[in-house]
Amino acid sequence: MKKQTRLLKMILSALFLALAYVMPFLTGQIPEIGSKLCPMHIPVLLCGFICGWPWGLAVGFVSPLFRSVTLGMPMLFPAAVCMAFELAAYGFVAGLMHKFLPRKKPYVYCSLLTSMIVGRLVWGIAMYVCMGIKGGSFTFSAFLAGAFTNAIPAIIVQLVLIPIIVIILDNPKITNLRD
Repeated sequence: MKKQTRLLKMILSALFLALAYVMPFLTGQIPEIGSKLCPMHIPVLLCGFICGWPWGLAVGFVSPLFRSVTLGMPMLFPAAVCMAFELAAYGFVAGLMHKFLPRKKPYVYCSLLTSMIVGRLVWGIAMYVCMGIKGGSFTFSAFLAGAFTNAIPAIIVQLVLIPIIVIILDNPKITNLRD
């Protein structure tokens, strides 16, 4: 049974990686808000919640780098590198908190909000370091704009969509992937 669960998590993680690769194509067709929807974040967060923290961390770290190397978007340095750390933090924190907290609606929101905040802080730190390496600067106002102000549409979509999906999939009658 444990082998089947591990295989199922691997298959689902591959699905989430594929979604993270493809979803920016869908939102990119709406230039005004396409990038503000942060389409790669949703599959990574779901992967952390559904498959657990190791898979969420791996899918989060690999997806922006894989997309950058194969398509050139996002630009590898500093964007994709910093996104890799951000998304890895999303998948890690969402999966870890969801594993240890009760599977009730308030705790799903708690896990989601915590992972979103930690991920954005990790992105800010990574951008600060990468811009320092590059010889540029990354100000606090640039952090606020990139992490929060420009991401308001994504934050709203994530707060509405992800808990609904997680709560439905946490029903023991549907699946039992809990570690």
